Amino acid sequence: MLTLADELALLAYDDDGTCRLGQPSLGYGLAGAVLVELAIAGRVDVVDKRVAALSTAPIGHPVLDAALTTIADDKLRRPKEWVQKLAKGLTDDVLDGLADQEVLRREQDKVLWVFPRTRFPSPGGVEPALETEVRRRLAKAIETDDKVDPRTAALCSIIKAVQFDRKVFTQPRDRVKKRLREISEGGWAADATRKAIEEVQAALTAVMVAVIIPSTTTS
Repeated sequence: MLTLADELALLAYDDDGTCRLGQPSLGYGLAGAVLVELAIAGRVDVVDKRVAALSTAPIGHPVLDAALTTIADDKLRRPKEWVQKLAKGLTDDVLDGLADQEVLRREQDKVLWVFPRTRFPSPGGVEPALETEVRRRLAKAIETDDKVDPRTAALCSIIKAVQFDRKVFTQPRDRVKKRLREISEGGWAADATRKAIEEVQAALTAVMVAVIIPSTTTS
């Protein structure tokens, strides 16, 4: 099964290996996805505005388990700090994991015949079946008023927080904005984890504001 971070990474990369969501936005989005997944799994919570490990029991996924160990071994930090800290190197770890699962293909070449580059196109240059299923879930969430399952709702909220929604959703803009707002405000998370997830989403939005404002003022 794909993690939320895996799903976001698949959406971010075209079939030829071109990334449609630049850094640091992708890294922050993946870090937010990891934190949300850990909260949904009951491994972390936000207590007094700090992320705390509730259990160190492995989930069975290398990226999630590594993040959980890092959080458990470190001091208590705000969600925003963890988004920034976990983002470092996370994109490579997630992409390597997808390549190891043969969902993507690891391809090495050189730019200008000098600088080494690793790309992650889809096998055969066609959209992976797992990505097609993710896109189907997202389209249904936007196009219908049906109740959205927790994982799809979480992914929608992360996509919105990193301002990737314009590239992911092709439906009419007014409909997309309306449904993303409804999903974000909906009670899709269990009571025990809702507050933690809301805190992570707020932290993700905050770090994205810090990214956007400097680029706006210098343009």
